[in-house]
Amino acid sequence: MKKIHIILLVAIAAAVAVLVSFLQATSTYDTVATARSKPGKFVHLMASWDKGSPLQYDAINNPNFLSFTAIDTLGEKVKVIYNNPKPENFEQAPRLVMKGKYVDGVFECSNIQTKCPSKYKEEAGSNNTQTTQAGSNGAQPASTPTISELSK
Repeated sequence: MKKIHIILLVAIAAAVAVLVSFLQATSTYDTVATARSKPGKFVHLMASWDKGSPLQYDAINNPNFLSFTAIDTLGEKVKVIYNNPKPENFEQAPRLVMKGKYVDGVFECSNIQTKCPSKYKEEAGSNNTQTTQAGSNGAQPASTPTISELSK
């Protein structure tokens, strides 16, 4: 065998090894039913906060405890326990990606990633403000109240 053939075989074997390890490391989003069927196994759960169920979070007494009910796209619900501070935009997030394990009837979450609504989506009734330049005399634009108007 020529030297180039050996080098090519080693390169192909290395490429196959990298692909196999990459495929094992990737994970898909699971549903609540799938998480329940894998108790104690680490899963990625895609769901949203069930706003009809109570949210338990006390930022003063215990800021590292969050409990809520999540609902997946199939309508199945699960109680979630998260022992970290509540993510900033938790209430506005349309979807949550939660990493954790289903144990004893609850999903013990180790990480929550919020999926933000589009920043470019214009809401109905949004403020359409016009920007104007102040004149050379320093006058305020008509839409900006002055301090004397605010104090009345």
